[in-house]
Amino acid sequence: MGKKSKKEKKVKGAEKTAAKMEKKVSRRAKKEEEDLEALIAEFQTLDAKKTQIIETACAPPSPRLNASLSAHPERDELILFGGEYFNGQKTFLYNELYIYNIRKNSWSKVDIPNPPPRRCAHQVAVVPQGGGQLWVFGGEFASPDGEQFYHYKDLWVLHLATKTWEQIKVTGGPSGRSGHRMVACKRQLIVFGGFHESARDYVYYNDVYAFNLDTFTWTKLSPSGTGPAPRSGCQMATTPEGNIIIYGGYSKQRIKKDVDKGTLHTDMFLLKAEGVGKEEDKWVWNRLTPSGVKPTPRSGFSVAIGPNNRSLLFGGVHDEEEEERIEGDFFSDIYFYDMGKNRWFLGQLKGPKSEKKKRRRGKKAEAEGAGDGEAEGQPPQGPVEIVKEVVAEDGTVMTIKQVVSAPEVEPERSESEDEEEAGDDEASGEKVEPCARSNAMLAVKHGGLYVYGGMFEVGDRQFTLNDLYSIDLHKMEEWKVLVEMDPKTQEWLEESESDEEGDDVEGAEGGEEEEGSDEESEDDEEEEQHPSVQLDEKYTDYLPRTEQYWIKLARHNMGPDAKEKKVAKLAHAMAKTFYDGSV
Repeated sequence: MGKKSKKEKKVKGAEKTAAKMEKKVSRRAKKEEEDLEALIAEFQTLDAKKTQIIETACAPPSPRLNASLSAHPERDELILFGGEYFNGQKTFLYNELYIYNIRKNSWSKVDIPNPPPRRCAHQVAVVPQGGGQLWVFGGEFASPDGEQFYHYKDLWVLHLATKTWEQIKVTGGPSGRSGHRMVACKRQLIVFGGFHESARDYVYYNDVYAFNLDTFTWTKLSPSGTGPAPRSGCQMATTPEGNIIIYGGYSKQRIKKDVDKGTLHTDMFLLKAEGVGKEEDKWVWNRLTPSGVKPTPRSGFSVAIGPNNRSLLFGGVHDEEEEERIEGDFFSDIYFYDMGKNRWFLGQLKGPKSEKKKRRRGKKAEAEGAGDGEAEGQPPQGPVEIVKEVVAEDGTVMTIKQVVSAPEVEPERSESEDEEEAGDDEASGEKVEPCARSNAMLAVKHGGLYVYGGMFEVGDRQFTLNDLYSIDLHKMEEWKVLVEMDPKTQEWLEESESDEEGDDVEGAEGGEEEEGSDEESEDDEEEEQHPSVQLDEKYTDYLPRTEQYWIKLARHNMGPDAKEKKVAKLAHAMAKTFYDGSV
């Protein structure tokens, strides 16, 4: 026998280390999971009381992230399942099922007996057989304090025609995990990656499993070639040829005790099926080197399959350490990957046709299709970073950083038939667009992309959303807002506030009343302290008179390490918000 090469030894060593870590995590997680199983059982006891299918019209679902949003294979409907919500003190998990009617722009809640336990960060794949089936695998349940995690390894199917849940109890499947990815590929469900976390340890996966939809059996695949490193939250898409594409993702490694290093993966792989026409148990990994404009490094992005053999990536976050603080840059851009051409490109909004015509008439020969998004004096097309401020119900100002294409920030937005410059000047309304976010839920139906919920952060505060937007991927003209973000849903309890433990079963609503009275009194006190607006005083006079007060308040909210420019921007936004609410 010849000696093993250094590379072979290194690979074997890495495999042993990974195996040891998985065993270590498994031992420590066992105790935690036993504790959480009792809580999950309590929730299932409540679910067992449901004995009939009840569908009721309802308001849009409460804010959440890491849920699943899927297009019904036969109807003009979207299906929302599960998710989580964190209010600063507690984590709430859901197993609710909501249906969004695209034509009517309405929501309904469907209570079905014996649903899967509450979970988030699971994966869903929809197949058309049997009137439509929605398959659910894995995900996690967290304790109310967010310190313990239970990772599911169960497999469920929702029969859409009969609205019944069924658990498929078979062995040989992937271990418990969340953050994995699953796609339907021909007559199989393919699962890749994910992670398992206990209170002190974690492990990331790069294994691949296939579930046969005909025989209801799991198979662990052993592809040849060099595949992706272990990761979670990647992009996974099926090509028309029955191959699978993996892009990006996130993982972390422990450097030393209590010190972890995160990695944003930007590599891309093709998992190719060999032996077409047979039982495709032979697969091979190939590394891809795509051309074009690639997405900037990020995690928490959302993915979907669009028309014209393209997969798409939306939003996400890039965390950067800044003066001993971690600041996240959130995104709202769309990147397309052409699977046939192996090419990335940034999705650019073209603007409504009526506006294009006006700009073309107003301009001369240089007005071409490529310049649809340009107005007089505007910079050329390309990614542009803009900042917005949104004020929550409690008075907190959310600073939202977005990366959009040039047409998004142009000032002319006239909808009238008047083509004169005066008409353009009157159109001061901004284009509708989803704010920058991570962990949103995406679905594509009839060439339309639907973006629901997600989250972003401002300082130490997390904002979880429940808005809904759509855009026609064929035209790429403009976003449409179907459900607006309601600032009243932005609940946040500071760690120092009292934390009641008795509301775990009630869901996120349980914390609203106790928060409301405290926050209202705080808001009243704050409003009394703000400099009042004098009679007939214009904002241009109010701001210089009170600017130092608002800067001091903004500095207090953002902390001593925040940059002067950001503090000033927040101060001006707070002043404008208070002024507008007073006149």
